Amino acid sequence: MRLLIIGKLHGHIGTATKIAMKRDAKVAQVDSIDQALTFLREGKGADLVMIDVALKVADLVSQLLSERMTVPVVACGIGTDAKTAVDAIKAGAKEYIPLPPNAELIAGVIESVARDEDTLIHHDPAMERVIHLAEQIAPSDASVLITGESGTGKEVMARFIHQKSRRSTAPFISINCAAIPENLLESELFGHEKGAFTGAVARRVGKFEEANGGTLLLDEVTEMDPSLQAKLLRAIQEREIDRVGGNKPVKVDIRILATSNRDMEKAVKEGQFREDLYFRLNVISLHIPPLRERPMDIERLADYFVEKFIAANSLSPKSLDEDARKMLRQHPWRGNIRELENTLHRAVLLATSDKISSDVLHLSGLKGEVQSGTGDAFHETGDASFKSAFVGRSLASVERDLILGTLGHCLGNRTQAANVLGISIRTLRNKLRQYMDEGEDIPQSRQDPYKTAASQ
Repeated sequence: MRLLIIGKLHGHIGTATKIAMKRDAKVAQVDSIDQALTFLREGKGADLVMIDVALKVADLVSQLLSERMTVPVVACGIGTDAKTAVDAIKAGAKEYIPLPPNAELIAGVIESVARDEDTLIHHDPAMERVIHLAEQIAPSDASVLITGESGTGKEVMARFIHQKSRRSTAPFISINCAAIPENLLESELFGHEKGAFTGAVARRVGKFEEANGGTLLLDEVTEMDPSLQAKLLRAIQEREIDRVGGNKPVKVDIRILATSNRDMEKAVKEGQFREDLYFRLNVISLHIPPLRERPMDIERLADYFVEKFIAANSLSPKSLDEDARKMLRQHPWRGNIRELENTLHRAVLLATSDKISSDVLHLSGLKGEVQSGTGDAFHETGDASFKSAFVGRSLASVERDLILGTLGHCLGNRTQAANVLGISIRTLRNKLRQYMDEGEDIPQSRQDPYKTAASQ
């Protein structure tokens, strides 16, 4: 856990640093937003930023978004003035911490960030086998290809492998190859020199250099443009990269992990993914089963999410009733753990008593059970209302409602929606641009750094 503190925190830097270090955080401090941006551009990295509310929080958040540096920001200020806290949250801060710092509060924020990234909850034998294999291969430096449907927890598994490896004290750096426009992905991976292209306002270290000594996760690697795959292959083979606009190769020492929700061998046969790169990444293969094939995990995960969102929203204790549990067990979970998380988040907020009933689950998708082993075949339900929702309509209108409905279900997060729908982020952007031109209201998410991409 890497913490970057920006500003003087009204003289409470020492106290905040000691609290954070007791929670095993590595702490760095700078005085200004410009110094913080330079720190991050140089690849020193941060998992959490704490900024003095006296500084311009909105400017920091805006610059982080424009340079695609995804890191949660927490504002800190003297006292508990409600307006100050609200203004900080509106500016883009995830939380507001009053000063002088409270040990439990800072510890809670740090643990929340770490928990969201690293929690690997399991109980089903199918998942136990996968974790046992992950523990076996973790100490090596071999590349690992982690496959599985969208939302199964591939990135969480990658973090688990890193934590069990010899590189666990070094950085774990993740880059989502599907979420970054292809014309910017090379710069994100390898870095760039100042002036290398329009918008390159300063030299910036890429993910390969930022991960030096540690682990680099190439998330959804199959979404990478074929022209960039050759450069990635060279970087993996030679452990050497070239910054965009640079003229001097840079050596790196990293372990490569990669994930994909697609059939990799099919992508290779269809010419969408280089065969030599596939074999370079697939030294060890790890497949995470879908949630419907690990039924014993459903309720344990559901209980975890209920507790998580109750705490996050400061609500009174609630629990799932038996009908709700039965419904969760029977649902096909095409969006897997991500769909389950979103469902329980919504249910916690909608529940009006201490029991979460099936009425507030609002499960989406086709009704009925998944046929064993098929993964995508559903029993016919005979539900008249379901049929009437589709019969007599054009395919384009059904597709539009499905895309917009899924985007709303994912609280406006485009990356999650694309994963649930099983399409690339590029395809989703094109569809949303079309719907915007047609006058449709597109769900937005302030937390999604790529939310404006569809309108660009």
